[in-house]
Amino acid sequence: MFSNLSKKLMKIFDGIRGRGILTQDIIDSTIREIRISLLEADVALSVARSFTENLKETLKGEKVIGGISPEQTIIKAVYDELVRLLGTEMPDLQKPKSSVLIAGLQGSGKTTTSAKLAKLFKEKFKKSVLLVSLDTYRPAAIEQLKKLAYNNNIDFFDNFDNKDDPLLIAQKANNIKDKYDIVIYDTAGRLYLDEKLMEEIKNIKNIISPQEIILVIDSMMGQDALNTAKSFNENLSITGLILTRIDGDSRGGAALSAKYVTNCQIKYICTGEKVSDIEIFHPERIASRILDKGDVISLVEKALDENVIADIKDIAIGKDFDLNGMEKYIKQLEKLGGIGGFLKFIPGMGKIKEQLQQTNINDKTITRQLAIIKSMTNQERKDPKILNGSRRKRIALGCGQPVSEVNKLIKQFEGVKHMMSKFSSPGIIQQMTSKLK
Repeated sequence: MFSNLSKKLMKIFDGIRGRGILTQDIIDSTIREIRISLLEADVALSVARSFTENLKETLKGEKVIGGISPEQTIIKAVYDELVRLLGTEMPDLQKPKSSVLIAGLQGSGKTTTSAKLAKLFKEKFKKSVLLVSLDTYRPAAIEQLKKLAYNNNIDFFDNFDNKDDPLLIAQKANNIKDKYDIVIYDTAGRLYLDEKLMEEIKNIKNIISPQEIILVIDSMMGQDALNTAKSFNENLSITGLILTRIDGDSRGGAALSAKYVTNCQIKYICTGEKVSDIEIFHPERIASRILDKGDVISLVEKALDENVIADIKDIAIGKDFDLNGMEKYIKQLEKLGGIGGFLKFIPGMGKIKEQLQQTNINDKTITRQLAIIKSMTNQERKDPKILNGSRRKRIALGCGQPVSEVNKLIKQFEGVKHMMSKFSSPGIIQQMTSKLK
């Protein structure tokens, strides 16, 4: 989601690289460019103004000391301001007994998010969870949540009549809430904000007295998300935010503006369509991703959650990388969301991603490439240099692919091998392996 903003910030920082002195002119021009980049990323004007004013105040009178360049000084200041903007508190939805009210506009992903949250609480935090659907207006909304609950072994409240309205269903579910650690109420959405919607949610709030009122915001909404957040917060006093579709091609403005506008913590982010695609929101990690500094800790946590047990050193194989390693590596990547899902956690991902695009590797070609590798002898996998014309023709016949595809794989392998050397720095290896001990 932040790729465009990240790319523009990196270009700004590249422009001041090599400067020996941090002058006021450098500070002013850099801050001006950062403000433009934020606005182009759909960040609210008030947020962009506050961000750059705070940044200017931080850098005022700042001097370069002991081996720290102007670029590093400004990047550090931008990182600190991003963390401040996104928030510093940790999610507090792990209470022994909690009622959680999920609110948002229609199409924001409330129903799926409710299931994602329930699965997270059940599997990661070991809580007993009940899902309740209060959306009696949208066709099949109740069945959708019921199916998600059933498929993920989560309890679903269905002790109500088809004629019951949302308030009555909320009352019935509220009567048995003490049997569960957490009860999640998925409310109905609308295509726009209206008094009827707000009045109904207010009444539901009065019935269930929720400990948490979470607003689900579609990150693709841009500036519209801010008006939504303001209205819901004024009417419900929301306690937290969940951002959906952050894996989409949005400009990131909603994510950077939502916390500032509502003064409510972003607690979780949804990173994909699967029910397991939800993460606890860590402001410092997101800030690191925006500045292309990677997020190795989240990568390791995801690897552990997905039971990727293989030696982490195989992910950073460096000069010993061969086609056996590539096969094993690709299979691990599939558990981490494919190549794109892995690279977003790696420092310098922006530039590496461009190199990857040049090699023309993507998740759709992986199956075909694995078939080609499996058609090779063990000797050929270990030493691709011996793959002459006759060997490549034999491999092509064995996997049912043209020789051109075999040639393409070898070329791509060399490109990936070069990129793998970027993952083998001692700092990354130490962080990743220490998490597995």
